[in-house]
Amino acid sequence: MAKVFNWQINREMDYWYKGVRPERQFGAIFDINKCISCQTCTVACKTTWTAGRGQEYMFWNNVESKPYGFYPIMWDVKALSLLGAGEWNGDVYAGKTIFESAPAKERVLGWQPTDYDYAHPNIGEDEVNKAIDTGAYMTGKHAAWMFYLARICNHCTYPACLAACPRGAIYKRREDGIVLVNQQHCRGYQECVRACPYKKVFYNAVEGVSQKCIACFPKIEAGEQPQCFVACIGKIRMQGWINPPDKAQEDNPIDYLVYVRKVALPLFPQLGLEPNVYYIPPVHVPDYFLTQMFGPGANNAVETYLKAREDKTLAGIFTLLGSTKFTVNYFKIEGDEAIGYDSQRNEIARVPVTEPVITRASFDEALQIGRHNIT
Repeated sequence: MAKVFNWQINREMDYWYKGVRPERQFGAIFDINKCISCQTCTVACKTTWTAGRGQEYMFWNNVESKPYGFYPIMWDVKALSLLGAGEWNGDVYAGKTIFESAPAKERVLGWQPTDYDYAHPNIGEDEVNKAIDTGAYMTGKHAAWMFYLARICNHCTYPACLAACPRGAIYKRREDGIVLVNQQHCRGYQECVRACPYKKVFYNAVEGVSQKCIACFPKIEAGEQPQCFVACIGKIRMQGWINPPDKAQEDNPIDYLVYVRKVALPLFPQLGLEPNVYYIPPVHVPDYFLTQMFGPGANNAVETYLKAREDKTLAGIFTLLGSTKFTVNYFKIEGDEAIGYDSQRNEIARVPVTEPVITRASFDEALQIGRHNIT
């Protein structure tokens, strides 16, 4: 075991390999508040990558309803139950990670899903946390709530799948930090499936190998965002590059949201993988649930997000989400517009910070007709 520093839990932890960060790291932002669970992202991924034999149950991208939706069933409940109760001392995680909690002779604390666990991809869809039997009204946080959680492979800095593979068939690319499975080396032992707490590695029984989200790396290499990002009609996603905390750049939109404003948070950081997909938490969900899911900064992230309309820089980045098919490496706010740039700082997107609103008279004098919708 080696000692590596995990900035998300703000301490050193045990990992099976030395901590060597890639030349640059694939990163992404998902704004949960915008997701409508249309599953366009799921279909885009499915038709592009997992339409083959043995891939029928594979959803490299999926959208599930929280708190009662899961794919595979109970993936997060089982991961947290195995890990046991943890504690945060401020921003330092005092509990054990899944690497530090592994039983003797095992590298990672994990569990193996059954065929039944994959049988119901839409289980719990649109279910709220409790019923409202009588009349109710809003007083801040909702009494009954649910939200949609879009998920892909997190392309973790310290992947559990990579650590668990006895064949060394899983690797993290130096050039972009994307985690891939070498299909020639894989022998289908499924240790990666068991190890990944997010359950984003799948076993293809027809081919006899494990397969997973590849972050659409052919598109990444061409400077474009993944298929599920481009297809998203809610414009909740942005793909870019995340730097280590000590090398954060304020004009990098991912760095800005994660490090500077701390409004985008990792999913279950206490597991210890340092995932590189970051979420803007939903604003209507109780603090205790968000803290469990996104760590101790969840409440402050929600407060920052709610004030975004008063913050031109923050609002500008949010309007850039989904505004271009190209990877947004840098951004700038110029007047009332947000501008996105590629790796060579060429402009690739320009959008208004505030959506323009035009108010028309309720009666059109030229056409001599009344309007029902005047805005």
